[in-house]
Amino acid sequence: MNFIDVARCFVTGIALFIPACLFAAESKPNILLILADDVGSDAIGCYGGRSYPTPHIDALAKGGMKFNHAYAMPVCHPTRVCLMTGRYPFRFGKAGSKWGDFPRDAEGITIGNRMQQAGYATAVAGKWQLCMMKNDKQHPSRVGFDEWCLFGWHEGGRYHHPLIYQNGSLRDDASSLYGPEVYADFLIDFMKRSHKAGKPFFAYYPMALCHDVTDDLKDEHVAYYKYGRWMTYGEMIASMDDMVGKIVASLNEMGVRDNTLIIFTTDNGTPAASYLTVNENGKMVRPKVVSVQNGKIVPGGKGKLDDTGTRVPLIANWPGHIKAGTEVDDMVDMSDYLPTVAEIAGLKEADVPRDGISFAPVLFGQPDHRKTREWIYIELRNKSCVRSPDWKLYRDGRFYNLQQDPGEKSSLKADLLTGEAKQNHADLTKVLSELQGPLTQP
Repeated sequence: MNFIDVARCFVTGIALFIPACLFAAESKPNILLILADDVGSDAIGCYGGRSYPTPHIDALAKGGMKFNHAYAMPVCHPTRVCLMTGRYPFRFGKAGSKWGDFPRDAEGITIGNRMQQAGYATAVAGKWQLCMMKNDKQHPSRVGFDEWCLFGWHEGGRYHHPLIYQNGSLRDDASSLYGPEVYADFLIDFMKRSHKAGKPFFAYYPMALCHDVTDDLKDEHVAYYKYGRWMTYGEMIASMDDMVGKIVASLNEMGVRDNTLIIFTTDNGTPAASYLTVNENGKMVRPKVVSVQNGKIVPGGKGKLDDTGTRVPLIANWPGHIKAGTEVDDMVDMSDYLPTVAEIAGLKEADVPRDGISFAPVLFGQPDHRKTREWIYIELRNKSCVRSPDWKLYRDGRFYNLQQDPGEKSSLKADLLTGEAKQNHADLTKVLSELQGPLTQP
């Protein structure tokens, strides 16, 4: 495999892109991009997860395409910056990794901006985290969204008694509502209005679910879920799946399902623990989250750079365009979504730096189907790594054969490598060095 040529394209900032438009302007598809929160592939039924039923998400996979090698950053904020910009967070310095911040120089070239340029009506609902809404109520507008409905991150609740900003104003009717239903209903209304106006829509749905309650705990009211306590992780998974089913059903009711591409993915792995209330002197506790996947026990790994923290589900469904029941091993990371939806929307690549590569040819099984990428990149603060399907190299020098050591228990010594291992180590070293400079020593 030729890692080096791919790396060179990324470093120059020019994304690989098919210049021809996939669809004529009059037949542009609607696009619904769902980004669930804190859900690894281990929590999804179609990925072998057996701890939580996810029938609606599984149905999307059965009727569409499932990716086995999709990756996110280990935590939420860098993932969202990467998805929005098509660039790795380190490119933006502190603004790429600081919670509640967004790089000013990326405003105007985001996934939302690009979809507006393609003639789409755009909206976002759910979790933002790219700014403090109380300080910058118009931020979603500057990064390409005509409409928005977002909870005030670290200002109030996201679930019960939610504090919600909608199109620049604080909603005064949401305190008695369940946040996830508000976000879903907002997007459904937006999609209906866009369809009625004869305009294709791009609906970005960064779900509040399944992050634990955090800011909701600050509310002076004691809010309980219908089962008599805060939602457990399993109950949040069920609610997440219900919201996905609700939106898909609305597309069917509108008669636009066959002209709507749905992409479902998540922002990082399953959390190690999640809040709920138990009857132990009224105290809040955070029990561990452990899932069963393909017969194995998988502890939540959010925040880790291994598969438990970064391997996420990716499902794409578009009846009549994506072959049902397809399963692929092509690699995808969070920088790839922007160029993918831009290509599907009929845009040529803008002359701006990108790290992402469109995986649209994979979705549509084109005869000239090429590999999307030979490696993916992951970072968290001062830690980073690159990996191919079988090998992984950390910036601190650790190197793993993932086929033999998927849990990354024993790093291979660079000076003892031979054959395939030595070649892959050299290839990944070149990639990581071109991205961020020489490696440190283990």
